[in-house]
Amino acid sequence: MPPKHPENKTVLITGCSSGIGYCVAHGLKQRGYFVIATARREESVAMLKSEGFDSLRLDLADADSVEKGFTQAMELTGGRLYALFNNGAFGLPGAVEDLSRDALKTQFETNVFGWQQLTNLAIPVMRRQGYGRIIQNSSVLGFVAMPFRGAYNASKFAIEGLTDTLRLELKGSGIEISLIEPGPITSRFRANAVRALEQYIDIDGSIHRDKYRGVLERLHKEGPAAPFTLPPEAVLKRVIHALEARKPRARYYVTAPTYIFGFLKRTLSTRQLDYLLAKAGSDGKN
Repeated sequence: MPPKHPENKTVLITGCSSGIGYCVAHGLKQRGYFVIATARREESVAMLKSEGFDSLRLDLADADSVEKGFTQAMELTGGRLYALFNNGAFGLPGAVEDLSRDALKTQFETNVFGWQQLTNLAIPVMRRQGYGRIIQNSSVLGFVAMPFRGAYNASKFAIEGLTDTLRLELKGSGIEISLIEPGPITSRFRANAVRALEQYIDIDGSIHRDKYRGVLERLHKEGPAAPFTLPPEAVLKRVIHALEARKPRARYYVTAPTYIFGFLKRTLSTRQLDYLLAKAGSDGKN
């Protein structure tokens, strides 16, 4: 049986340097959970330690780092793990025809392969215990596509497929797995997306260069880049439910766009939904 009180429950979180991961780490720590907050950069680990966390370096794009980070986490917990919150990710904007093999590989190394490696390390620990929770921070772009977000769309679609399959395979194991599907959330996501776009996309050499200028203008804009943007505490609320509900949901919607597009995907034809998604995402302003 799982421990009843948060102070006896260990939670491993990736991507804790800022945004959702940072907020969730603090929120769960305040709630009494034993949080192991991981980050890719050593300076982020030092910051988290200064704030009272047990923190480890874990770079999802590096298989050795994932293995080492998980081993160190289990040493801290005595081999126990109540929950894994897969959160660390980044977005690589760009038209699909401009995405090189290396660009897609880079997107998937962090957003998919690292997550699945960490999940596969956690599952045997949870099976031995007879309980556990795995929470995947997906996106509204994990079930609808938008122009110029193909690499990120593909990574989140992959996570959704793997998670849905795992949910079936873990039935009866005592391990519950949930997807959280946020729309726009306040974070450093835009700043990281700018760097990825400039590194992997030949903007001036692309037929879409005018669109990219619009994308960069949006990403550089101060304040929320999209309507209905919520603070990361909105995700924390869903994470707490996924951790503490006797029967957590398979999916948790966060922000109005997720609810809206979830409804439209169920009710509109593909042609109708394509029209709305193209209008919302292709002008470089949304």
